Amino acid sequence: MFSDDLLGAATLNTLEIMLYVVIFQVGFALVLAVMVDSIKWGKAFYRTVFFFPIVISGAAISLMFVLIYNYQFGLLNSALSNFGMDKVLWLSETSALKAIAVPTVWHYVGFYFILFLTAMSKIPSDFYEAAKIEGISGFKKTVYLTIPLIMSDIKVVIILAITGTLKVFDFIWILARGQNGTEVLGTYMYKKAMIDLNFGYGSTIAVYIVVFGVLLSVLTNRLLKKEEVTY
Repeated sequence: MFSDDLLGAATLNTLEIMLYVVIFQVGFALVLAVMVDSIKWGKAFYRTVFFFPIVISGAAISLMFVLIYNYQFGLLNSALSNFGMDKVLWLSETSALKAIAVPTVWHYVGFYFILFLTAMSKIPSDFYEAAKIEGISGFKKTVYLTIPLIMSDIKVVIILAITGTLKVFDFIWILARGQNGTEVLGTYMYKKAMIDLNFGYGSTIAVYIVVFGVLLSVLTNRLLKKEEVTY
């Protein structure tokens, strides 16, 4: 297994997707939660709208993006053609992984958004009133008050995002079938076990994915370990 170059490439691709997920999925979810938490009316509406992608299956979202990325008739290339620009091969070897990261990130932003919004709703209003008296508001209130008070929740969400990336399969398989340099651990395990019928090696890769996920979780816990703010 350790001499398998394809497994190494699949691991690196998984780590790249993981980077996009941690930065953009968790980042967008936190920004949306801060914005919605600051409004007085319509929170229920925004919770429903942002959470909606979760109820759609990954396969359905993948098929939708197949149409969006289609070279001849896709939404993106049609828009480019209308503006007099050249069409783009979105699922090329250099851009396929980044293109697939877009639906991957979008699918679970709403889930983490709900977690962050729930954590923010538990912060006592006295804290914000005291901050207002001290003249702390807007961006400073978010950085120095809200984020430190939900740091434990942020850590949990980051760990969920990292471990969740290890089971990414449907987006990769439907959009590119692991081709054009998009092979990840999930698709590689499936190919070895179900296509090559090498069940032993496929099971070995499955164990490798579990061990890899545990090591990443432990490492993330150690990197994010700090004294948590309690209230």
